[in-house]
Amino acid sequence: MSLKRVLVGIVRSFESSGDRAKDPKLKTHYYQMSRDKVWEEVASTLKKIQGYKVLHEVPSVGEITLEKRTMTGRTMDITVSVINVGPMRTAIDIYSASRGGMGDFGANYRVILDLYAVLDKKMAAVKVNNN
Repeated sequence: MSLKRVLVGIVRSFESSGDRAKDPKLKTHYYQMSRDKVWEEVASTLKKIQGYKVLHEVPSVGEITLEKRTMTGRTMDITVSVINVGPMRTAIDIYSASRGGMGDFGANYRVILDLYAVLDKKMAAVKVNNN
């Protein structure tokens, strides 16, 4: 992780992925699969990841809300959005924010990268690489 990312993390306690993200690692991830199948994969995978607690699932909207406790006792709220882009193309965006206090020293950034790594590994066969 770069020094710039840590410095940004001193004052900012949230991070999100998206099509317009400046950091290429935070660009939206696309999968060549229907939204319903991606939803099933994402929901089942997120429930199995240690250290994360699924708080809420809304399949009709395509959002899963997670909670993660850090070693320092802070709580992070994470929202994973599964978005239908086309008949056989689905996007996943992740938003992560820390509760209380300023700054997270890049923890939310790392959480997003970790979740993407797990999801990409699970759905490697259908990942679209031209973000």
